[in-house]
Amino acid sequence: MTSPRPLRPTALVTGANRGLGLAIAEALAAKGCAVTIGARNKTQGAAAARRIGAGFLHLDLLDAEAYCDALIGAGGFDILVNNAGTLKDASLLTPASDFTEAMEVMVMAPLDLIRLCVPRWERTGWGRIVNISSDWGSHAEGLSGPGGYGVAKAALNALTRTLPRDLPPGVKINACCPGWVRTRMGGAEAPLSPAEAADTPVWLATLPEDGPTGGFFRDRHPLGW
Repeated sequence: MTSPRPLRPTALVTGANRGLGLAIAEALAAKGCAVTIGARNKTQGAAAARRIGAGFLHLDLLDAEAYCDALIGAGGFDILVNNAGTLKDASLLTPASDFTEAMEVMVMAPLDLIRLCVPRWERTGWGRIVNISSDWGSHAEGLSGPGGYGVAKAALNALTRTLPRDLPPGVKINACCPGWVRTRMGGAEAPLSPAEAADTPVWLATLPEDGPTGGFFRDRHPLGW
């Protein structure tokens, strides 16, 4: 059965020591969520958490045993924002390909984190999952992401479409493209600030009961898969 949103939902944002992830974490905290920043770099992650009054969880998404232990120890989260990513420009056909790393960070780890939160969602009857994707992983827009990035984001989109049938009642999952953002990954020429780009992810993380699930969005509007 579904339940009302908790008075102070717990939220984990991965890759949140800087850029878009940090902006999402800060916006969720401003909405009354008990936010935890997940980051691979302990020093940067802990400093970012202190700066916005959030908790910190050391998460290296290439180390499944460690991040599974961390999530189990935390007891899962009401809101899970799978934001962490990796972007390299190397042909999938060369030894320098980042395919394995991209799939682990942006597909396998997000699925693991979702699985680890399921017991909490089954108990509470409420949950929200936001997968930060990209139009570079959209078949409708040409699947133009370089290296393993576009393939991994397309796979993350596929998870988003299929998981509603398996998730407990009261849990919504959606993906979004935040746009071209001024981050280390997006570069200084990008038109959107992290705070501007955080709007759609935060909207999806706090959807009401009649909100969508299994969708892909940009600027709060549906985006082609």
